[in-house]
Amino acid sequence: MPFDRFTEKPIISSFEPIFLDEMKGVELMNRVDTKFLIGRSVFNEILKELAVGYKALEIKGEKMIEYSTLYFDTPRFQLYLDHHNSRVDRFKVRIRNYVSSGLFYLEIKHKYKGRTDKNRISLPGFEEDLQLHSREFIHATIGHEVGLESKLWNSFDRITLVSKTDKERLTIDLNLTYRSGDNTVVKDEVVVAELKQEKLNRNSLFYQLMKKNQIRPHGFSKYCIGAVTLYDDLKYNNFKEHQLLLNKLK
Repeated sequence: MPFDRFTEKPIISSFEPIFLDEMKGVELMNRVDTKFLIGRSVFNEILKELAVGYKALEIKGEKMIEYSTLYFDTPRFQLYLDHHNSRVDRFKVRIRNYVSSGLFYLEIKHKYKGRTDKNRISLPGFEEDLQLHSREFIHATIGHEVGLESKLWNSFDRITLVSKTDKERLTIDLNLTYRSGDNTVVKDEVVVAELKQEKLNRNSLFYQLMKKNQIRPHGFSKYCIGAVTLYDDLKYNNFKEHQLLLNKLK
């Protein structure tokens, strides 16, 4: 049975709010990311324990914010394969619409030496065919020419929490939906939580709650799982553990 999209709203409404103009100190464009996959029903119990240590980002009166993303890759999915093959120096390219804010950004995430560096530029909207300005930005950021094409759409609802005591941000993604052409897949049974820190701090309240509930970090990529789900011919040996965990949570 599908989950109610807004199950978490009554819980998150009790969190103290933080607003966009207060977020500059925790942008963490260069950071350490730690990801966790959590079953939806288990997560709702964990969420109740977080209000004591975190504020929730509020935009236009809402603390559960809609996001829509268009991912790009080479014709042969080289960016996907770099992640699958655990290449330590790799990139992810996307256009993301922050729906509540009405903002669009072309974003490039660079993963290297265990850190994530994110660069972005503002766009007027989605570009299924990348325009010259966007291609030039990608070339300048990655350092060489990359022939990219749009591969899949992803939408989700996000709760963004900010630590009251540490330079730490926690994003919680729910109601994952993937689409390519006429093919749509919904994965609403899983929650993707990503802890963003200047350096790894296992004493974080959220990290300690994960340990208490015996939930271990997983290098989960929303793009890679979407690609595996929508494209049957992709190599996915190294993601079998993730697939098994997703099935278990389901």
